[in-house]
Amino acid sequence: MSKHGKRFRYAKEKIPAGVQFKPDEAVQMVKELASAKFDESVDVSTCLGVDPKRAEQVVRGTVVLPHGTGKSVRVLVIAQGEKETEAQEAGADYVGVEYIDKIQDGWLDFDVCVATPDLMNKVGPLGKVLGPRGLMPTPKGGTVTFDISRAVGEIKAGKIEYRVDKTGNIHAPIGRVSFTPEHLSENLVAVVDSILRAKPATAKGKYMKSVTVSSTMGPGVAVDPNAFTGA
Repeated sequence: MSKHGKRFRYAKEKIPAGVQFKPDEAVQMVKELASAKFDESVDVSTCLGVDPKRAEQVVRGTVVLPHGTGKSVRVLVIAQGEKETEAQEAGADYVGVEYIDKIQDGWLDFDVCVATPDLMNKVGPLGKVLGPRGLMPTPKGGTVTFDISRAVGEIKAGKIEYRVDKTGNIHAPIGRVSFTPEHLSENLVAVVDSILRAKPATAKGKYMKSVTVSSTMGPGVAVDPNAFTGA
């Protein structure tokens, strides 16, 4: 029995088999095939020629989407003193050291956590809770920093963090169905170009094996990996 509904199967039938599209063509097709009654998220999935079991081939990075994600991001900043004031002025939703205790008590009503380096000894124990949820602040992700204003500003503007999973895939949001094709395409190119620049020196063979875009409820549309700079 098929796990997909009639709308999904109908949409999938409209995608030519074996065809890889240019980025702008692919996102336009995703928009046309979206049929949900809500503003679906549009995501990109890339399959990489890396071995995630090897530490040096764990691909991860951050990128600021030119047109944001279309999602309101709730930012928590764990800081004190003047950095607490800086976070509030930058537009952080929650600010203060007291949130460490709140998280330990089960509070998780935020999407991104930023912390100053001097408080990581207190934030560190939260790793067991925040780590599995992808919420733990990290230096590589730019979320452990004294430059609070910049960190919060970039996150609010559409900065996302990506990381390859154990099967060699990376999934990332590039906007919503309500975005224009141009904005979706530019966000898509920004993400894929960033992943290409993050290619490990030890990766052998074809690095960017496949690129697929899809909406929340829609089928995947294949994008030509060679359409991106550096592919």
